Amino acid sequence: MDYIEGFVAAVPAANKEAYRLHAAEAAPLFKEFGATRVVECWGDDVPDGEITDFRGAVKAEDGEVVVFSWIEYPSKQARDKATEKIMTDPRMKEMGDHMPFDARRMIFGGFAVLHEEGGSGDMGYADGVLVPVSDGDKQVYRDFAARVAALFKEFGATRVIDAWGDDVPDGKITDFKGAVKAGNGEKVVYSWVEWPSKEARDAGWAKAMSDPRMMEIAMPFDGKRMVHGGFAPIVDV
Repeated sequence: MDYIEGFVAAVPAANKEAYRLHAAEAAPLFKEFGATRVVECWGDDVPDGEITDFRGAVKAEDGEVVVFSWIEYPSKQARDKATEKIMTDPRMKEMGDHMPFDARRMIFGGFAVLHEEGGSGDMGYADGVLVPVSDGDKQVYRDFAARVAALFKEFGATRVIDAWGDDVPDGKITDFKGAVKAGNGEKVVYSWVEWPSKEARDAGWAKAMSDPRMMEIAMPFDGKRMVHGGFAPIVDV
């Protein structure tokens, strides 16, 4: 995997099953178009932030839950070809006409994988993260991501991905840049940590917060604008 399409959306809690069915119906089409994996995760532990948070990123309303999703592709070229097919396939258009959420507030974009730690396996829980990083600090962030990912793996994570903003469009209502209040010269990083279960995630974070090695790693970005939360997978194809 070299490229991902990342999504964040707000879905009415009452539409959880309708959304799961919608996503499960769309996933085989994405695979047909060239994707290698399609994942949809339902918000479970999504805290409010003082400056930024996932709910604010998609302007979630009362009774709505944040969904964190991604599609994996072998390359950017494969993703671009899939996008062309998505835009012209009548099956996708039909599903797009009956989405169980407000797509106008969905944020999406293409990201080039910057660092990957671990391999495939059953995922029982995921931490989703968005951060703004200075364009000139790409290598610095890569080094940071590698150090942090190695520790998360030690603490029980099965896979850690950090992807660099590559094709991140501006939106009329919401977008990834607005989600982290990215300024001029900043890129958005889309990242996630896969865990075998929520219990493993909670235990892993407890170890991370008490390990001095983690505390010694300086963040090459404004942590006050980092967006994060815990999500339970509802589709993983």
